[in-house]
Amino acid sequence: MSSFGRVLGILRGGTGLIRRGPQRVMTRKAGGGPHIEPQYRQYPQITKKQKFDAELISSAMWFWILWHFWHDYDAVLGHFPWPDASQWTDEELGIPPDEE
Repeated sequence: MSSFGRVLGILRGGTGLIRRGPQRVMTRKAGGGPHIEPQYRQYPQITKKQKFDAELISSAMWFWILWHFWHDYDAVLGHFPWPDASQWTDEELGIPPDEE
């Protein structure tokens, strides 16, 4: 009797699927701002906010680089005194002797 009940339950579930018919497929779109359609072989359309954000980030980057170059130039140029090339010998500079 219990196997008959199982079969009956399966049939009821199947008939419920048949009665409902085909289900709609829901497409979800990203939320928020405007959607810009891609265009083949054309420059992308850039919004004013994207341009402002790009300029803000790039100006902050250049400020960071120039600020640290000005205040901590040893990080770029090195932490050692520059050698005085006038005190080097011809041999150290790779200059052959005058006899050659």
